[in-house]
Amino acid sequence: MSLAKIETYVVGRSPLHNWTPRLKLVSLGLLMFAFAAIRQLPLVLPMLGVAASIYALSGLPLSFLLQRLRYPGLFIFMVVLILPLTSGDTVLWQWGPVALRQEGLMSMSLVVSRFVCILTLGFVLLGTTPFVTLLRSLRSLGLPTLLADMILLTYRYLFETADMISTMQRSMRLRGFGHTRRRWFSLHKKDLQRLTGLMGTLLIRSYERAERIYTAMRLRGYGRLKQPPTQPKADVGSWLLTATVIAIAIAFFTTELLI
Repeated sequence: MSLAKIETYVVGRSPLHNWTPRLKLVSLGLLMFAFAAIRQLPLVLPMLGVAASIYALSGLPLSFLLQRLRYPGLFIFMVVLILPLTSGDTVLWQWGPVALRQEGLMSMSLVVSRFVCILTLGFVLLGTTPFVTLLRSLRSLGLPTLLADMILLTYRYLFETADMISTMQRSMRLRGFGHTRRRWFSLHKKDLQRLTGLMGTLLIRSYERAERIYTAMRLRGYGRLKQPPTQPKADVGSWLLTATVIAIAIAFFTTELLI
């Protein structure tokens, strides 16, 4: 699988695309921390408004966000769904043993709103900045070179591993695995042995590939030439965006402390 197919970066000419990556990473990261610190419901609407404004300024299509929010949103919804039924004393509606509570609804609204806003900023960061550029920015901010290389290689070969699993599963199905209908949580001993063999083969192949990749990198001089990461100079627009976003983050922190 090529990097072009898995890259989340979307080509564009918006102000966020032209924002200096290092400043963008620091500013949006600080704003994410400000959103995570919010505990008061009156700040939910301003938080949603800021996140929506930044996403609109990025020029990314709405389908880009909706497609990536689908599975994380489903997960967090299943996690917080129990809050309105168990948290709080003020009952808004009751049907037999099931009671809808006001405090639980407020907690659920707060958790879901923070989750959506933080993910939105994260997708804006990934959608307006190439992944390799983000790693260079992290390196310029002090991330160790070895850790940055490990993140890049993990990101690159995670999809190769997924393709390998898919190929092995297809091969097993062609050999008859899974054709016999069984009840849920009812696996035959031979099925468990085959699944165990699949995982063992996957681990061995992954280890062998890692060894080959490391050997190839060493033969090409990896670890001998250490060049400092170069960063483009920030223009006036980047500094204005940075100052605006940091001011908004400080305003959220301050308002949260004062309320």
